[in-house]
Amino acid sequence: MLRKLAVFLALACAVTAAHANEATIKQTIENRLSPLKVLSVKPTPYFGLYEVRVGEGSEEAVLYTDDKVTYLIDGVVRDSRTFKDLTNEIRFSDLPLSQSFKIVRGKGTRQFAYFSDPRCSYCRRFDQELTKVDDVTVHVFMIPIIAPDSGAVSKAVWCAPDRAKAWLDLMLNNVAPPAPKANCETPLEKNLALSKKYRINGTPTLVFADGQRVPGMMPAARLSKTLDEASRK
Repeated sequence: MLRKLAVFLALACAVTAAHANEATIKQTIENRLSPLKVLSVKPTPYFGLYEVRVGEGSEEAVLYTDDKVTYLIDGVVRDSRTFKDLTNEIRFSDLPLSQSFKIVRGKGTRQFAYFSDPRCSYCRRFDQELTKVDDVTVHVFMIPIIAPDSGAVSKAVWCAPDRAKAWLDLMLNNVAPPAPKANCETPLEKNLALSKKYRINGTPTLVFADGQRVPGMMPAARLSKTLDEASRK
Protein backbone atom coordinates (compact mmCIF):
# COMPACT_ATOMS: atom_id res chain seq x y z
CA MET A 1 0.00 0.00 0.00
CA LEU A 2 2.80 2.42 0.84
CA ARG A 3 4.40 2.10 -2.61
CA LYS A 4 1.02 2.63 -4.19
CA LEU A 5 0.38 5.63 -1.96
CA ALA A 6 3.72 7.17 -2.91
CA VAL A 7 2.82 6.90 -6.59
CA PHE A 8 -0.57 8.50 -6.00
CA LEU A 9 1.00 11.35 -4.06
CA ALA A 10 3.51 12.00 -6.83
CA LEU A 11 0.71 12.21 -9.38
CA ALA A 12 -1.66 14.36 -7.32
CA CYS A 13 -2.43 17.80 -8.75
CA ALA A 14 -4.34 20.90 -7.68
CA VAL A 15 -8.11 21.21 -7.92
CA THR A 16 -9.78 24.29 -9.38
CA ALA A 17 -12.44 24.74 -6.72
CA ALA A 18 -12.04 27.97 -4.76
CA HIS A 19 -12.87 26.33 -1.43
CA ALA A 20 -13.48 22.74 -0.42
CA ASN A 21 -15.58 21.48 2.47
CA GLU A 22 -14.96 18.09 4.08
CA ALA A 23 -17.26 16.24 1.70
CA THR A 24 -15.52 17.79 -1.30
CA ILE A 25 -12.10 16.94 0.12
CA LYS A 26 -13.24 13.35 0.59
CA GLN A 27 -14.58 13.07 -2.94
CA THR A 28 -11.55 14.73 -4.53
CA ILE A 29 -9.04 12.51 -2.77
CA GLU A 30 -11.02 9.35 -3.45
CA ASN A 31 -11.10 10.27 -7.14
CA ARG A 32 -7.33 10.68 -7.20
CA LEU A 33 -6.32 7.80 -4.96
CA SER A 34 -8.78 5.17 -6.21
CA PRO A 35 -9.18 2.39 -5.13
CA LEU A 36 -8.21 3.77 -1.71
CA LYS A 37 -11.18 4.92 0.35
CA VAL A 38 -11.26 7.99 2.57
CA LEU A 39 -12.29 6.84 6.03
CA SER A 40 -12.52 10.29 7.64
CA VAL A 41 -11.79 13.97 7.07
CA LYS A 42 -11.50 16.42 9.95
CA PRO A 43 -9.98 19.87 10.47
CA THR A 44 -6.83 20.20 12.57
CA PRO A 45 -5.76 23.14 14.78
CA TYR A 46 -2.58 23.72 12.75
CA PHE A 47 -2.15 25.78 9.58
CA GLY A 48 -5.73 25.22 8.39
CA LEU A 49 -4.89 21.65 7.41
CA TYR A 50 -7.30 18.73 7.31
CA GLU A 51 -6.42 15.27 8.56
CA VAL A 52 -7.46 12.61 6.06
CA ARG A 53 -7.44 8.92 6.93
CA VAL A 54 -7.36 6.63 3.91
CA GLY A 55 -7.55 2.87 3.77
CA GLU A 56 -7.41 -0.14 1.51
CA GLY A 57 -8.46 -3.46 3.02
CA SER A 58 -7.15 -3.63 6.59
CA GLU A 59 -4.44 -0.98 6.04
CA GLU A 60 -4.76 2.69 6.94
CA ALA A 61 -2.64 5.78 6.41
CA VAL A 62 -2.89 9.42 7.52
CA LEU A 63 -2.49 12.35 5.11
CA TYR A 64 -2.86 16.10 5.52
CA THR A 65 -4.22 18.52 2.95
CA ASP A 66 -5.24 22.16 2.65
CA ASP A 67 -8.85 23.23 2.10
CA LYS A 68 -8.29 23.40 -1.68
CA VAL A 69 -6.63 19.97 -1.80
CA THR A 70 -3.65 21.62 -3.48
CA TYR A 71 -1.16 19.48 -1.58
CA LEU A 72 -1.10 16.11 0.15
CA ILE A 73 1.33 15.73 3.04
CA ASP A 74 2.38 12.28 4.20
CA GLY A 75 4.06 12.30 7.62
CA VAL A 76 3.79 12.77 11.38
CA VAL A 77 2.95 16.11 13.01
CA ARG A 78 4.73 16.68 16.35
CA ASP A 79 4.59 19.35 19.03
CA SER A 80 7.98 21.11 18.76
CA ARG A 81 8.20 21.70 22.53
CA THR A 82 7.36 18.20 23.76
CA PHE A 83 7.97 16.18 20.56
CA LYS A 84 4.54 14.66 21.22
CA ASP A 85 3.14 12.71 18.26
CA LEU A 86 -0.06 14.55 17.28
CA THR A 87 -0.81 12.41 14.23
CA ASN A 88 -1.07 9.14 16.11
CA GLU A 89 -2.84 10.33 19.23
CA ILE A 90 -5.31 7.79 20.59
CA ARG A 91 -8.45 8.90 22.38
CA PHE A 92 -8.34 7.00 25.64
CA SER A 93 -12.14 6.80 25.71
CA ASP A 94 -12.04 4.90 22.40
CA LEU A 95 -9.99 2.02 23.80
CA PRO A 96 -12.02 -1.18 24.37
CA LEU A 97 -10.94 -1.72 27.97
CA SER A 98 -12.90 -4.98 28.13
CA GLN A 99 -10.09 -6.46 25.99
CA SER A 100 -7.57 -5.68 28.72
CA PHE A 101 -7.11 -6.57 32.38
CA LYS A 102 -6.34 -4.18 35.24
CA ILE A 103 -3.45 -3.87 37.64
CA VAL A 104 -4.32 -1.39 40.39
CA ARG A 105 -1.80 0.15 42.76
CA GLY A 106 -2.98 2.33 45.64
CA LYS A 107 -6.13 4.31 44.89
CA GLY A 108 -5.67 3.84 41.15
CA THR A 109 -6.93 7.30 40.23
CA ARG A 110 -4.31 7.84 37.52
CA GLN A 111 -4.56 5.48 34.58
CA PHE A 112 -2.96 4.45 31.33
CA ALA A 113 -3.08 1.62 28.78
CA TYR A 114 -0.10 -0.69 28.39
CA PHE A 115 0.31 -2.71 25.17
CA SER A 116 2.60 -5.58 26.05
CA ASP A 117 3.85 -9.04 25.16
CA PRO A 118 4.76 -11.56 27.89
CA ARG A 119 7.94 -12.44 26.01
CA CYS A 120 9.09 -8.80 25.70
CA SER A 121 12.24 -8.22 27.76
CA TYR A 122 11.72 -4.46 27.87
CA CYS A 123 8.19 -5.07 29.14
CA ARG A 124 9.62 -7.08 32.03
CA ARG A 125 11.91 -4.20 32.89
CA PHE A 126 8.97 -1.82 32.67
CA ASP A 127 6.89 -3.99 35.01
CA GLN A 128 9.74 -3.77 37.50
CA GLU A 129 9.56 0.04 37.23
CA LEU A 130 5.80 -0.10 37.76
CA THR A 131 6.30 -1.57 41.23
CA LYS A 132 7.71 1.85 42.23
CA VAL A 133 4.61 3.78 41.07
CA ASP A 134 1.59 4.29 43.33
CA ASP A 135 -1.95 5.52 42.69
CA VAL A 136 -2.24 4.06 39.21
CA THR A 137 -4.53 1.76 37.23
CA VAL A 138 -2.78 -0.07 34.41
CA HIS A 139 -4.93 -1.48 31.60
CA VAL A 140 -2.85 -4.27 30.06
CA PHE A 141 -3.58 -5.10 26.42
CA MET A 142 -1.68 -8.23 25.46
CA ILE A 143 -0.51 -8.32 21.83
CA PRO A 144 1.47 -11.50 21.10
CA ILE A 145 4.01 -10.33 18.53
CA ILE A 146 7.45 -11.10 19.96
CA ALA A 147 7.98 -14.86 20.09
CA PRO A 148 6.39 -18.02 18.64
CA ASP A 149 4.90 -18.91 22.03
CA SER A 150 3.70 -15.39 22.90
CA GLY A 151 0.15 -16.30 21.95
CA ALA A 152 0.06 -19.42 24.11
CA VAL A 153 1.52 -17.60 27.12
CA SER A 154 -0.86 -14.66 26.65
CA LYS A 155 -3.80 -17.05 26.53
CA ALA A 156 -2.65 -18.71 29.74
CA VAL A 157 -2.49 -15.33 31.49
CA TRP A 158 -5.92 -14.29 30.23
CA CYS A 159 -7.50 -17.58 31.26
CA ALA A 160 -5.97 -17.59 34.75
CA PRO A 161 -8.35 -17.08 37.71
CA ASP A 162 -6.54 -13.83 38.59
CA ARG A 163 -5.11 -12.26 35.43
CA ALA A 164 -3.22 -9.47 37.17
CA LYS A 165 -1.56 -11.92 39.57
CA ALA A 166 -0.69 -14.32 36.73
CA TRP A 167 0.87 -11.47 34.77
CA LEU A 168 2.92 -10.13 37.66
CA ASP A 169 4.07 -13.61 38.69
CA LEU A 170 5.31 -14.13 35.15
CA MET A 171 6.83 -10.73 34.48
CA LEU A 172 8.39 -10.14 37.91
CA ASN A 173 9.23 -13.66 39.09
CA ASN A 174 9.28 -15.74 35.88
CA VAL A 175 6.55 -18.01 37.24
CA ALA A 176 4.54 -19.39 34.30
CA PRO A 177 0.74 -19.32 34.51
CA PRO A 178 -1.12 -22.66 34.53
CA ALA A 179 -2.19 -24.16 31.22
CA PRO A 180 -5.56 -22.73 30.12
CA LYS A 181 -8.70 -24.72 29.50
CA ALA A 182 -9.20 -25.55 25.84
CA ASN A 183 -12.52 -23.69 25.62
CA CYS A 184 -11.22 -20.43 27.12
CA GLU A 185 -11.82 -17.51 24.76
CA THR A 186 -9.44 -14.53 24.63
CA PRO A 187 -9.42 -11.06 23.03
CA LEU A 188 -5.95 -11.58 21.56
CA GLU A 189 -7.01 -11.45 17.91
CA LYS A 190 -9.04 -8.32 18.60
CA ASN A 191 -6.03 -6.78 20.34
CA LEU A 192 -3.82 -7.52 17.35
CA ALA A 193 -6.39 -5.84 15.09
CA LEU A 194 -6.52 -2.90 17.49
CA SER A 195 -2.74 -2.53 17.48
CA LYS A 196 -2.75 -2.63 13.68
CA LYS A 197 -5.45 0.04 13.55
CA TYR A 198 -3.41 2.35 15.76
CA ARG A 199 -0.08 1.36 14.16
CA ILE A 200 1.33 -0.02 17.39
CA ASN A 201 4.22 -2.08 16.10
CA GLY A 202 6.27 -2.70 19.24
CA THR A 203 6.04 -3.34 22.95
CA PRO A 204 5.86 -1.78 25.39
CA THR A 205 3.64 1.02 24.05
CA LEU A 206 1.90 3.27 26.55
CA VAL A 207 -1.27 5.32 25.97
CA PHE A 208 -2.18 7.99 28.51
CA ALA A 209 -5.49 9.60 29.44
CA ASP A 210 -4.72 12.72 27.37
CA GLY A 211 -4.16 10.66 24.19
CA GLN A 212 -0.38 10.76 24.33
CA ARG A 213 1.33 7.56 23.25
CA VAL A 214 4.86 6.63 24.21
CA PRO A 215 6.73 3.78 22.52
CA GLY A 216 9.17 2.01 24.81
CA MET A 217 9.58 1.73 28.55
CA MET A 218 9.67 4.69 30.96
CA PRO A 219 11.47 4.95 34.29
CA ALA A 220 9.18 5.25 37.29
CA ALA A 221 9.82 8.96 37.96
CA ARG A 222 9.10 9.99 34.38
CA LEU A 223 6.02 7.74 34.25
CA SER A 224 4.60 9.29 37.40
CA LYS A 225 5.20 12.81 36.04
CA THR A 226 3.52 11.91 32.72
CA LEU A 227 0.55 10.43 34.58
CA ASP A 228 0.14 13.66 36.55
CA GLU A 229 0.33 15.78 33.40
CA ALA A 230 -2.18 13.58 31.57
CA SER A 231 -4.60 13.69 34.51
CA ARG A 232 -4.61 17.49 34.52
CA LYS A 233 -5.52 17.82 30.83
